[in-house]
Amino acid sequence: MTNDMLTKEDINDLKVNGNGKLASIIAENKSKNPFILYILENLGYLPEDFDGSWLLDLLKSDNSQIRFWAVKNLGKLKNPDFLVRLNEVALNDTDTKVRREAVSSIGRMRIDEGKTILLELLEQDDPKVVCQAIRGLLVFKGEEFIDTKLRTLVTHKNEVVNSVIRKEYFSCNENNVQFQKHIETNPLLINSVVNGDVRNILGKIKEECFHLTFTSPPYYNARDYSIYPSYQSYLEFLDEVFKEVYRLTKEGRFLIVNTSPIIIPRISRSHSSKRYPIPFDLHYYLVKMGWEFIDDIVWVKPEASVKNRNAGFLQHRKPLGYKPNPVTEYLMVYRKQSDKLLDWNIRQYDYQIINESKVEDGYETTNVWKIDPKFDKVHTAVFPAELCKRVIKYYSIKNDLVFDPFGGSGTLGRVALSMKRNFFLTEIANNYFKYMKTFLREDYPIDEKATRFFSYEEFTKLIES
Repeated sequence: MTNDMLTKEDINDLKVNGNGKLASIIAENKSKNPFILYILENLGYLPEDFDGSWLLDLLKSDNSQIRFWAVKNLGKLKNPDFLVRLNEVALNDTDTKVRREAVSSIGRMRIDEGKTILLELLEQDDPKVVCQAIRGLLVFKGEEFIDTKLRTLVTHKNEVVNSVIRKEYFSCNENNVQFQKHIETNPLLINSVVNGDVRNILGKIKEECFHLTFTSPPYYNARDYSIYPSYQSYLEFLDEVFKEVYRLTKEGRFLIVNTSPIIIPRISRSHSSKRYPIPFDLHYYLVKMGWEFIDDIVWVKPEASVKNRNAGFLQHRKPLGYKPNPVTEYLMVYRKQSDKLLDWNIRQYDYQIINESKVEDGYETTNVWKIDPKFDKVHTAVFPAELCKRVIKYYSIKNDLVFDPFGGSGTLGRVALSMKRNFFLTEIANNYFKYMKTFLREDYPIDEKATRFFSYEEFTKLIES
């Protein structure tokens, strides 16, 4: 007999009316793995009087998929007699997926006899097994002994394990003071540009107000407007800025940072140039302060638009001297830590707003974005409008407040307005601030009637009044 001869209806009839016959069919075809898998995958719901003892023999199969489905079906039967064998699988199977499913099956039984086994499985090294054991024990949440044991896992060495426990037992959301609803923001920030040090400006704001931050920090000592005494001091400066951004970001909302490694030229031919991996070094600080890493997006520029580092190698072709032309930058995507899923963020908005914010067909499906750079006579590192459009489209909702702490020429603000979002920009350089005030672009102009420009002193006086 093969799976071509045995239908799903046949399997259903056999499990209800002829369980012994089903066991015989399995025994007669024990060398036919596809056939056995076909039966196991289509068993579905199992009646209370189903005899699953024949499934135990399949736990010895050399095929991990057969072991997996045997374990899964054993878990449908609340039979304490199977606990010992399931525990053996959870401890000893060579396939982590099978071990995890064995723990899940013990938990799905939801019987008191399984508690002791699940508690012992919390001591396993495999964090996936531990997480499944936690899941099974959370069914009994409220029982003092179970709660006490689970609470201790908040210091577990695995970050996923302790994050689950923090959410279940140590969530402090109820203690957070919210000055506004999730969709609201401080009206003084809406479509405003402030000239001053972003750290001082953000220090004047008390409540969570940003729905999205998208920025390209100044490059370390690569431009005249970004000179720092050391690379460490540069990273510490960004650490200060993004800690404030974190504090002022709405729960569960996004930060996207556009950076790339940079090269500091050598001072003479007898010295080497120095290359600094900014996105990778900055990542450590961002995660440490609470941002959850979500994605990396690679922005690819045409080779003709970047500085040629390959000219020397082109001439000599000697090994060790190869230097590729850097045509990529990184958009590192982070989310403010939250116990709530993304659906919670979306449910804060009216259906109509969400519907109007939906991403249309033709969106980018990969994490490689091919976009031409933008050149400007005043600002040497301008956001392309297309880059801003994608970020705003994918990571914000209509009427949200979008923030750029290094506003530059104001591209993010112009694009935000064109996409029915609000913006808040800060910029320390007077010439860029004046640039934003005094010109209008044909593409996505700043509406001077809708945009307010403040010095730091003016902003301080306004927000403290």
